Amino acid sequence: MAVEALRLPLSQDLSGFVALLRRLGVPFRVSEEAGEQVLRVPADLVEQVRDLYQRYPQGDEAAPDPRQAAKGGFLRALRACPLTAAVLVLTLMAAALTQLGENFAVIRWLNFVDFRIDGDYIYFATLPQMIDAGQWWRLLTPMLVHFGILHLAMNGMWYWELGRRIESRQGGLMLLGLTLLFALVSNLAQYLFGGPGIFGGLSGVLYGLLGHCWLFQMLAPNAAYRLPPGVVVLMLVWLVICLTGVVEVLSFGALAIANAAHVGGLVSGCLTGVLGGWLARRSVRSER
Repeated sequence: MAVEALRLPLSQDLSGFVALLRRLGVPFRVSEEAGEQVLRVPADLVEQVRDLYQRYPQGDEAAPDPRQAAKGGFLRALRACPLTAAVLVLTLMAAALTQLGENFAVIRWLNFVDFRIDGDYIYFATLPQMIDAGQWWRLLTPMLVHFGILHLAMNGMWYWELGRRIESRQGGLMLLGLTLLFALVSNLAQYLFGGPGIFGGLSGVLYGLLGHCWLFQMLAPNAAYRLPPGVVVLMLVWLVICLTGVVEVLSFGALAIANAAHVGGLVSGCLTGVLGGWLARRSVRSER
């Protein structure tokens, strides 16, 4: 059911904003009533459309466009999503310090638990020992460690894609909170189900962000969280393939996948997505 989202004077030019709604695929109808122009949209999109108009009343002329970013607006995109950019900068710094997984002297300080290498053997400390030593940072820092340029590039690309969606819709503090929560849950899951080991990467966080956007969008449709077609299916299929162990077999054991971290991140992300989407939907209904 379409309901009133905006009521503006006839002198107000809505053409740019209407073009933006078309580009985002938002259903709408504009009519003239009592000497004013009224914009109506589906009831569950009213809040988002009003917020969008507050930020971009001129529509396409002012709204960020990925195609413009590719033509020189990348720095502007970074300024618009400082938290997303900050996490990626920290990840790049960690990659440089750890030499993409080659410098174990640094990795041992970022790993979930401490370890030492003695000849052909590696000895791990326990989580209680790390907590007793006050090394709480280890609960989160594995997300900054990456093993190889491909691992770093893929995770960095997806964090940029998903992180800025959440930051632009729910703010930097929300993205920070979700990132830390998903890192904690995925790291704990990997330690508890996979045992002590050397693991790292943003992938557990990424599956959390994916689950959050996916279910948030289902409960409270929003243009910012509308993922490209097939992305969710692709990520879930890849998760299932990894769980089967096929990847490790084909790589002859050279590539180990932190499956527990992926599942832990996805489950926690789905839970926050359901909660956030439900709250957003309830907020829209209360404004009717």
